[in-house]
Amino acid sequence: MEKIKVQLKDGTVKEVNKGTSIYDIAKEISEGLARVAIGAEVNDRLVDLSYTVEENCSLNILRFEDEEGKDFLRHTSAHIMAQAVKRLYPDTKLAIGPAIDNGFYYDFDSEHKFTPEDLEKIEAEMQKIVKEKLALERFELPKDEAIKLMREQNESYKIELIEDLPEGEVISFYKQGEFVDLCAGPHAMSTDKMKAFKLLSIAGAYWRGDEKNKMLQRIYGTSFEKKKDLEEYLHRLEEAKKRDHRKIGKELDLFSLQEEGPGFPFFHPKGMVLRNQLEQFWRTEHVKRNYEEIRTPIILNEDLWHKSGHWDHYKENMYFTNIDEQDYAVKPMNCPGSILMYKRKMHSYRDLPIRMGELGLVHRHELSGALHGLMRVRCFTQDDAHIFMLPEQIKDEIIGVIEFVDYFYNIFGFKYHIELSTRPKDSMGTDEEWNLAINALKVALEEKGLKYKINEGDGAFYGPKIDFHLEDCIGRTWQCGTIQLDFQMPQRFDIHYIGADGEKHRPIMIHRVIFGSIERFIGILIEHYAGKFPTWLAPIQIKILPITDVHHDYVVKIRDKMLEKGLRVEVDMRNEKIGYKIREAQLSRVPYMLVVGDKEVEAEAVAVRSRDKGELGAVEVDTFIENIINDIEKKTI
Repeated sequence: MEKIKVQLKDGTVKEVNKGTSIYDIAKEISEGLARVAIGAEVNDRLVDLSYTVEENCSLNILRFEDEEGKDFLRHTSAHIMAQAVKRLYPDTKLAIGPAIDNGFYYDFDSEHKFTPEDLEKIEAEMQKIVKEKLALERFELPKDEAIKLMREQNESYKIELIEDLPEGEVISFYKQGEFVDLCAGPHAMSTDKMKAFKLLSIAGAYWRGDEKNKMLQRIYGTSFEKKKDLEEYLHRLEEAKKRDHRKIGKELDLFSLQEEGPGFPFFHPKGMVLRNQLEQFWRTEHVKRNYEEIRTPIILNEDLWHKSGHWDHYKENMYFTNIDEQDYAVKPMNCPGSILMYKRKMHSYRDLPIRMGELGLVHRHELSGALHGLMRVRCFTQDDAHIFMLPEQIKDEIIGVIEFVDYFYNIFGFKYHIELSTRPKDSMGTDEEWNLAINALKVALEEKGLKYKINEGDGAFYGPKIDFHLEDCIGRTWQCGTIQLDFQMPQRFDIHYIGADGEKHRPIMIHRVIFGSIERFIGILIEHYAGKFPTWLAPIQIKILPITDVHHDYVVKIRDKMLEKGLRVEVDMRNEKIGYKIREAQLSRVPYMLVVGDKEVEAEAVAVRSRDKGELGAVEVDTFIENIINDIEKKTI
């Protein structure tokens, strides 16, 4: 029999018979590997374990701990759920059911209105399907036969998907028992791979994400290889519910979203204190690094957005208006305004790099179903900066921004990972420019010794980018900071500097944010800290709690002393028992509570109770003020 060579991930080359399945290759390597294998990558293409190798190739056998392995398991879980739904509610029509981050979903068109109680029934049916150990078998059909099969099964959504496929496209299906689904795959080999799963919620979703189409019912779930991992994940979900920034934001009176402005957040006085602290920190640190702050208009002429490329690549997300019979757009991004600021005068090569920072309010049209508290809104403030530089300054400027981002995130106690996003399909510029830009980002990351993951095709339309994904205290990740390297907009806006040779030259441009969106960053901070903000950020840093009315004069005196020092302090003068006042202060998550009674008045002291450390005993007022100011200046977490 003809032999072929298979190169494994560790570089080992294995000779196998042509036509051998991936599963059999895994079994030859070890029985243990075959047991945990869930899928494979052959020449960078994801395939089922039943796939047979027909020529020399590279092979990476995937387990659940691999990101792609998780997708195999969760995509198969979606099929098992769909099969269970069809068994229980046979008239249901299937839409789509992919794997997603941390789980899967399937969209259904059913006369039956799904309820939380139904999820328990569907789960029970899924357990039966798992125990049946049904093999997932792939088969392919020509387009006309594929449509005929789906018509026989009355699956109108699947027919629409097939009809939209180009001629000659491979149309594949997966069969498990009596259940057949249109699907490109790949999948686990058998339903009994699903050891631990849970259906989580029901939501509405428009077919193909278009609000003009029918609203379907979407069921979300998650699955893991081990029950222990599922239990840990469900615990994190419960913790996330407790930390929901919308719930805590209401409890602490930080912000609200009103019917009169869906997606347009209102910040309350305490929320503004938090926001102002972040903006003040941002400004202070940017001055130290030689950034100039600018502000550009929210509304600019439509012609500008044609020139920038946003009209061609982003107009669906923009708002428009007409002023003096001319068309204008509400800015979705700050960069064109920043470029106009650069263009206001001629620059010498000696002026560069020029670093312009802007806390710029932008507006983007988001579908109502996508709105989510402060995390997804229709207007937000980007902490933008644009750096105009010489080609030879690219590496140092990127490294400078990387170090700046790292400093910011360490202040808040965030760990993070980095992704490098490359050229998307819908982009501007030449291959040469994109390759130069991508390589420049790689060189900067590698010089800093930073690990990063390549995120193919997810760059901005004008350039590749480095994205920073924060990890919060319960393990969730949030994409916040980004560094984008841009060769395109300097060309489109025809901007220059005068070089050492006296000639005009084109600068290179960096777009970057650190918070990303201040609104979203506040939402992340609320959940990360569960509303227990570090003292420097807390809207109210100190609550003074007099035991009786006779202590009020002393309390007012020390309050005024603290206000003079710039501390944010409140006094609870209510005629309530001290235990009640303490409980109320604890619920408001204030960092320090100061109890004042006869002893404290006599000693010119306060009894200090820390939110995080409990009772700290009696402390002289001046000593307490000195300690808390030190705590604030150090930005202690």
